[in-house]
Amino acid sequence: MLTMNESFLHYIWQHQYFNKEDLKTSDAEAIQIFKPGLYNTNAGPDFSESKIKIADIEWAGSVEIHIKSSDYLQHKHQHDRAYDNVVLHVVWHDDKRLTRADSTPMPTLELSNRVGEELVKKYRQLVNSAFQIPCSNSFPQINPLTKISMIEQAAVQRLNTKAGIVRELLANNNGDGEETFYQVLAKNFGFKVNADPFLSLAKALPVKTIRKNSDNQFRTEALLFGLAGFLDEGTDDEYHQSLKKEFEFLSHKFALGKEKLHKAQWKFLRLRPANFPTLRLAQLAALFNKSTQLFADVIELEDVASLQKMFSVEPSSYWAAHYSFGKKSDWAHGRLGDESVDNVLINSIVPTLAAYAEEKGDELFFDRALNILQQLNPEANAITRAWEELGT
Repeated sequence: MLTMNESFLHYIWQHQYFNKEDLKTSDAEAIQIFKPGLYNTNAGPDFSESKIKIADIEWAGSVEIHIKSSDYLQHKHQHDRAYDNVVLHVVWHDDKRLTRADSTPMPTLELSNRVGEELVKKYRQLVNSAFQIPCSNSFPQINPLTKISMIEQAAVQRLNTKAGIVRELLANNNGDGEETFYQVLAKNFGFKVNADPFLSLAKALPVKTIRKNSDNQFRTEALLFGLAGFLDEGTDDEYHQSLKKEFEFLSHKFALGKEKLHKAQWKFLRLRPANFPTLRLAQLAALFNKSTQLFADVIELEDVASLQKMFSVEPSSYWAAHYSFGKKSDWAHGRLGDESVDNVLINSIVPTLAAYAEEKGDELFFDRALNILQQLNPEANAITRAWEELGT
């Protein structure tokens, strides 16, 4: 029997690398796959926005993937409302009959007899490769035009995946584009390491409350730092004390604090001081102080230089000499760097425009998203550098 892991099953489903002849559920209902969905790397089902016909009914929803059907129960998905819209359960082995929240059978597709051994063998070789890029030995022999085509397809696929996350947030926000962009932007200011607490903070602090106070940068900082949990501890720092006093007033005025984060949720370890969440929060406050209608500006602006200028913000004077409260530093500079600005454009504005294109049925927004990507320098990290060494 072939060993299997979930990440490979994700790959198989995403690219539809299985025999689809006479495709049926475990209950012998015919299956037609119109759209496998968008791969989800966050909490919730593995693929969203899938379109599948089962028997005579067309479904639009999510696809969840496991090695065994019983893993669904092991992972407690039956108690999570996020999984109520799962329209198909894709498994390697169907070892247990499942039912949905409404007590109807869970449509299940078993793949163990539909995937060739050769594909699994190649996957094992790639996974067990000692190279950072497993296919590096064979990469030079690939036709240059094929490489270009694959890179372009990967870029569009990645953009669609990010846009899918934006669309999911948009649905959760009842179609409120401004609230959604604010959450996407906040999450991106966490720069992966602190993305989750930044998103939680944005959900705890509505954009309308930010907007009502955005003309006063000090009040905006008080709201952000207070709900982030950074003002809970006692300190001799005068600026910290002033923010804490202001937050106590604002939290009462706007009935905030029920979803307040704890300082322990934020990560500082192994981060450069320029990436400390405290400094990122101060920069976010400066951005809202600079523009009271960020979403409208982003939707309308087409010039990349203007977008870069908008996001090149200087936080308040305190953060010109601090990375965190009470710790003065001669090396602090406060401004959001050029590389960080481009990161925000790539990971916040571009996917928002792509999602907006589908929401409004206007491809001009998608074209604008691609145009921005083409004008910006690509992201630079260990992965991109490894590919550059291969000549991409």
